[in-house]
Amino acid sequence: MMWVFVLLPLLGALVAWLIPDNRTRSFVLPVVAFVHLAITVYLLIETPPPSPDGWIHLDALGKLTLLSNSILFAGCAAYAVGYLNYRRLRPNRILCLALLVCLSAMTLVAISQHLGLLWIALEATTITMAPLIYFNHNARSIEATWKYLLICSVGIAIALLGLFFLAYSTIVAKQDVTLLLGSLISDASLLHPGWRHAAFIFLLVGFGSKMGLAPLHTWKPDAYGEAPGLVGALLAGGLVNCALLALLRVYQIADASTEGALFQEVLLVMGLISMAFAAVFMARQSDFKRMLAYSSVEHVGIIAVALGLGKAALFGALLHMLNNALTKAVLFLSSGNIHRAYN
Repeated sequence: MMWVFVLLPLLGALVAWLIPDNRTRSFVLPVVAFVHLAITVYLLIETPPPSPDGWIHLDALGKLTLLSNSILFAGCAAYAVGYLNYRRLRPNRILCLALLVCLSAMTLVAISQHLGLLWIALEATTITMAPLIYFNHNARSIEATWKYLLICSVGIAIALLGLFFLAYSTIVAKQDVTLLLGSLISDASLLHPGWRHAAFIFLLVGFGSKMGLAPLHTWKPDAYGEAPGLVGALLAGGLVNCALLALLRVYQIADASTEGALFQEVLLVMGLISMAFAAVFMARQSDFKRMLAYSSVEHVGIIAVALGLGKAALFGALLHMLNNALTKAVLFLSSGNIHRAYN
């Protein structure tokens, strides 16, 4: 059932690719999006058991992320029909394909209970977002795309190195390799302290760059500023949520070990730096979407600060994650309307 859920957007992507007409193709997006949302609601009510190997399961954090991303994508898909009709002279086959593959990848992030599988899904969101940022096909958009790919790819590579360290710490402790979340949480205190410590730092920096935490936030203003409004909505909402979920998975392991306090301190510092950077640079912006980009840096900083304060602020962090995703989406979609009205 869960794998069918992941494959649904890929089937929609294939259908969109085969449709020759630009205007007709855009209607595939809301159809797939609202079917995906309906299945999401069903899964929240009737949660299926974990897969036999334990790699796939929809837990509480996954449910929140999946619901947020599904609602967000449904709104963007409905908006896309009118937007792509307005831009009907520009081919949209790649855009529709990339959007639906990205939805599949975001779904896989939410249901993954294996950190290796989660990393693959998160990397897939990075790759599929690149052609979306480049949609306008001008010099500024290609610069923004390359900056996004460079910084996020470096970040995700650092996270991969962190996973290697984490896997090696399980070998040292148990003579066995596992990246299953449940096993890592239950055996967190047994992992080799040195490798575990290095793993948490690398994972925090890697997934933090994907979220846009300072000082690895520099891709955000260009990418958000040059991407179409609906793509900016997905970047500010869906992509941030996926990276935050990955960070929360690591947070769960750190909290179960003796590294929880250090992890919280680093999160607190990165969050405060992000808020300070955003406050300084936001006031100097005249472009609306770049201003929203710095606002996104500020808000992921607020979420990081909340996580850094410990379990007492966890509910606030999750509430702010949901609030930031949906409000940023509305603001980016509105920015597209403003741009069309005055250009």
